[in-house]
Amino acid sequence: MKQIISILLAVLLFPTAYAEELSSPNGKMTLQFNVENGIPVYQLNLEGHPIIKPSKLGLELKDAEELMDGFSLETTNFTSFDETWTPVWGESSTIRNHYNELEVTLNQASTQRKMILRFRVFDDGLGFRYEFPEQDNLIYFVVKNEHTQFAMAGDHTAFWIPGDYDTQEYNYTTSKLSEIQGLMESAVTPNASQTPISGTAVQTALMMKTDDGYYINLHEAALQEYSCLHLELDDENMVFESVLTPDAVGNMAYMQAPCITPWRTVIASKNAGEILLSHITLNLNEPCVYETTDWIKPIKYIGVWWEMITGKSSWSYTNLPSVKLGETDYSETTPNGTHAANTQHVKDYIDFASKHGFDAVLVEGWNEGWEDWFDKSKDYVFDFVTPYPDFDVKELHAYAKSKNIKLMMHHETSGSVRNYERHLDTAYQFMVDNGYNSVKSGYVGDIIPRGEYHYGQWMVNHYLYAVKKAAENKIMVNAHEAVRPTGLCRTYPNLIGNESARGTEYEAFGGNNPDHTTILPFTRLLGGPMDYTPGIFEPDVSQYNPDNNSHVNTTIARQLALYVTMYSPLQMAADLPETYGKHLDAFQFIKDVAMDWEETLVLEAEPGDYITFARKEKGSDNWFVGRTNDEEKRTSEISFYFLDSEANYIATIYADAKDAHYKTNPKAYEIRKVVVNSKSKLKQTCAPGGGYAISIIKAKNKEELKGLKKL
Repeated sequence: MKQIISILLAVLLFPTAYAEELSSPNGKMTLQFNVENGIPVYQLNLEGHPIIKPSKLGLELKDAEELMDGFSLETTNFTSFDETWTPVWGESSTIRNHYNELEVTLNQASTQRKMILRFRVFDDGLGFRYEFPEQDNLIYFVVKNEHTQFAMAGDHTAFWIPGDYDTQEYNYTTSKLSEIQGLMESAVTPNASQTPISGTAVQTALMMKTDDGYYINLHEAALQEYSCLHLELDDENMVFESVLTPDAVGNMAYMQAPCITPWRTVIASKNAGEILLSHITLNLNEPCVYETTDWIKPIKYIGVWWEMITGKSSWSYTNLPSVKLGETDYSETTPNGTHAANTQHVKDYIDFASKHGFDAVLVEGWNEGWEDWFDKSKDYVFDFVTPYPDFDVKELHAYAKSKNIKLMMHHETSGSVRNYERHLDTAYQFMVDNGYNSVKSGYVGDIIPRGEYHYGQWMVNHYLYAVKKAAENKIMVNAHEAVRPTGLCRTYPNLIGNESARGTEYEAFGGNNPDHTTILPFTRLLGGPMDYTPGIFEPDVSQYNPDNNSHVNTTIARQLALYVTMYSPLQMAADLPETYGKHLDAFQFIKDVAMDWEETLVLEAEPGDYITFARKEKGSDNWFVGRTNDEEKRTSEISFYFLDSEANYIATIYADAKDAHYKTNPKAYEIRKVVVNSKSKLKQTCAPGGGYAISIIKAKNKEELKGLKKL
């Protein structure tokens, strides 16, 4: 009898058999939730196939009883939601936000604290978060660790970069989950600012493929007032557990109820293209907070940038630090003769941009401070308003305006964030006064205050603070070295771009792997657009700087494809104007390609191998296709079924030549024009490290088709 009573009490206090179930609107994705022995547990299935096996949820607090066990299920609430919203810019002109929701309120018996778990199940995945309502027993609290689990159903193939609190600038490694620990050391690159968090910690968005052909992606959405998520793998049991970025004293997040955490996301499909087309990350963010958005516009730009990245020119006006070293005073330094951001040189870029229909010119190295970059005795070097003597702000503003070109501001903070915040109002007002409406900000180096990381709560708060301040001045922000995007561009669409991954600049620092751009759309780009800075037409970097032997691992045709496959409303033609002048036929695609889209389709996709996108320009009948390839020679086969069935189009195909190769013959390309319609099909060879790009323009009349062959 005593044994029976004990069992009944256990069931009453900690229900184990009762599970809540929630399906997606189409019924294919199914969430199950229950409380097992006082511990919240969830699992996710797609058409009966396990995507996430039973996984525990909970938070560990500092100097307080943890929120991990001792829970009972108090209430549940089921709701459904279905809306269609219009993004300010994006890959589609409208986005459907359709999900079923389960709200679970848990009560911890020993403390009488309440915790809400909110689950949203979409047709293509799951989002869930922790919520803490206003309550007497939980007001201020510090998160020591988050223990969210993602239990995998097998030893999946993963596309990963090491967990790191300061950088995402790694090449991706493709391996089985069980191989991550053994490969971690070789995955660390000399340019990464940190060593990995541990031997099995990886960053999100994490892309995986199961042996039976399911694609799974783990990430987070709406990262605010919290620290960035990493995933630690228990490779014996194939269970990922969350690892948050700590602050300078080791705490993960400071909270005050009522409050919420970011969403944890799982996207899953049997089709790789559906991962690329998922809007879960955006849909889990709040709608746009701005009353007017007409000042936020996509930008196609060139820049005084690549010549400094390659070492052809310098950011600094002078050679030496303006400091006293021993008995020698270098405060009066002379020009070094290689400073790129000088008035006449920038005018040349403005002329090129105006001639070819660009919107803006980025100029880096325009302001005083670069000469002090390596002076470690200083906590800051920039004031963001003082130009070098050879950069005439007023004259260039007037000249650019006369050519209908905007200058794009550059703010390198050198990681000295408090200094940047002190100057931010003045810096933004300087931009307004001088006609700048967009800024590229940078956070190179260790964060000051010392001990803070790029991805901790303190810096997460700063990045958003800068975006909100910019909006007050109608300024768009492109933040480099910032935390990876999590869909906040829906709420704050003046966050028009980020770097937050290994971009084109690394092609001048030793190169990116050829498969890099076949993985980034499955990982980094799920949270928001990337300022990848494509368009490099001279792969031999030594042509710009004889001391730099780097090689850009791509063909020219693939560089064109990146304008379609690497989505961004902020697109740079990154090479030098004189180089484009040698390839004006290929450069035409960069001039023509759109930046804002009505519709996006994935025609072919396999992470790590290839991606083919087709996108329709917003407000027109024009389509653009881009294909990026890994190091293997491959054949792409696509249909033009998406075209208007009653129209003919002129397709200009920019493809690899027969003997093209990213290493040995990267500049070999061919261009041909053909007539296509909705029944046309293309079979196109892609060189190793190559690809192709196609502009598809609707013919106005039969005269335009004369002399052209049908595909």
